[in-house]
Amino acid sequence: MSETAIVIGNKNYSSWSLRGWLALKRCDVEFDEIMIPLSTPSSRSEILSHSGAGLVPILKHNGETIWETMAICEYLAETFPDAGLWPSDKSARARCRAVSNEMHAGFSALRTFMPMDIKNRYPGAGLETGVQRDIDRIVEIWQGCRNDQSANAPYLFGGFTIADAMFAPVVMRFKTYEVELPETAAHYCDAIWNCPEVHEWRRAAEAETWIIED
Repeated sequence: MSETAIVIGNKNYSSWSLRGWLALKRCDVEFDEIMIPLSTPSSRSEILSHSGAGLVPILKHNGETIWETMAICEYLAETFPDAGLWPSDKSARARCRAVSNEMHAGFSALRTFMPMDIKNRYPGAGLETGVQRDIDRIVEIWQGCRNDQSANAPYLFGGFTIADAMFAPVVMRFKTYEVELPETAAHYCDAIWNCPEVHEWRRAAEAETWIIED
C-alpha cells in the first residue's frame, strides 16, 4: 500500500470526497483510494474505522490521519507547495481562502435541493426557495475572480487551486440540473468539467452502479 491514501464515498454522489480527491490529485503523488459506499447499513461503521468524525474524505499520509476537507486541503498545500494549491500572490491567496471557505460553509439551499448526481440529468429541477440566491452569489464569486485573470487562464486564480477543488462539485450540479449561466460562468464550468482530473472522476462516477435514493 502507498504511504498516502484517501478514504472517499461514491464518486457519483460524494461532493466532499471530490474536493479532497482533487486537491490530492493535483499534488502529483501516488495514492490509494479506499472507497466506502455511502447510505448502506455498514457505511458509518466503516468510515468510523478510519476517523471518529464519521465523514469522508479522510486523508492518510505518512502515518497521519487528516479529516475535514479544508484541513486536508491546507495540509496538502503545506506538504506539497509545488502543487500551487494556494496562489503565490498574498492578496490572491487571501481571496482564494475567502471564497473557498465561503463555499465550505455556505450555499445550504443549493446543497439541499440540487444534490450532486453526476451521471443523471434533471433539467430545471431543484429551484426551490433560496437556490437561485445561492446560484447568483456563486456566479458573482466566479466572475469577480475571473475578471482579475488573464483571458487565457482557465481557473479562478489562473492555475488550479483549492478554490477550484471546492467549487468543482457545484459545476457538477450545474451540469446535472442544466442551470442557465452567464458567459463567464459557463466558460469556467466548461474548464472544470473538462480538466483531466475531473474527467477521470466523472468517468469513474458514470461507471458506478450504486444508487442512493432521495
